[in-house]
Amino acid sequence: MGDVTPKGSEEVEARLARVRCFLLDMDGTLYLGRRLLPGARRFLQVLRRQGKSFLILTNNSSQDSAAYAEKLARLGLPVVPDQILTSGEATALYLRRHHPGARLFVVGTPALEAIFTAYGFTLTDEDPDLVVVGFDTTLTYAKLWKLCDFVRAGLPYIATHPDLNCPTETGYMPDIGAIIAFVRASTGREPDRIIGKPNPEMVEAVLVRTGLLPADLCMVGDRLYTDIALGSRAGILTVLVLTGEARLEDLPHTPHRPDLVLPDLGALADLLEPGEQRKPPSSRWEDRKAVFGRTNLQDSDP
Repeated sequence: MGDVTPKGSEEVEARLARVRCFLLDMDGTLYLGRRLLPGARRFLQVLRRQGKSFLILTNNSSQDSAAYAEKLARLGLPVVPDQILTSGEATALYLRRHHPGARLFVVGTPALEAIFTAYGFTLTDEDPDLVVVGFDTTLTYAKLWKLCDFVRAGLPYIATHPDLNCPTETGYMPDIGAIIAFVRASTGREPDRIIGKPNPEMVEAVLVRTGLLPADLCMVGDRLYTDIALGSRAGILTVLVLTGEARLEDLPHTPHRPDLVLPDLGALADLLEPGEQRKPPSSRWEDRKAVFGRTNLQDSDP
């Protein structure tokens, strides 16, 4: 890595100190598969010690918030369902606001179907009002075929999120973006609305849930085109962690510039530690330095 001497670091650190709630991605940021990522537990401990809150945002719509809370608890992170917002729930909130009482054809897991049922929607594969696509780990060719028929017929077409891949301990698994690409190849249509990160519907759900303003928030995640893009578009401070999809060499080529780039959540915990408890980046990461400021990323070498 070339010279990444911080530029504008004082401004970024001042904004970081004013953050009241951290928005945290899950897959690739807190954990991968069944493995807790470095610094995740200590980061949440630092937040609790400093009286700061957090809300976990996940585009993964294959499960509900209760299932994710249980998984995090098994990994040693005590989190309650209300501290998790999935793209599936954000989609249900959006549809309840804009299409109340609609009959839905849902391409998703039983957990996603249950979310829409809980929000009062009727699920059907016959004459629906609109179609909803999620990250369906129970996907079948029959579902894809029926989905394409409905999309080709012109029904409103909603996707819970845009992610191309879902990071795992061994690499990646195809996410909803692969399903969207299949439908595009067959029908020529893109979704009429995509709800999850980085789209404004997800931000709206966050602001309602937290009661805060964008200036009070910080988005932390591993994906440039979802996590960082969401924060940048909404005026929210952004931190990219290099524990998931994005790599340092991606930074000069992306339009989504994070305010701060760190190896992991442990490094972010170091920055939040007050005074004598805080470790300088050079001692924490050896030769890996923090990268501050969007303009600086244009000057750094991969």
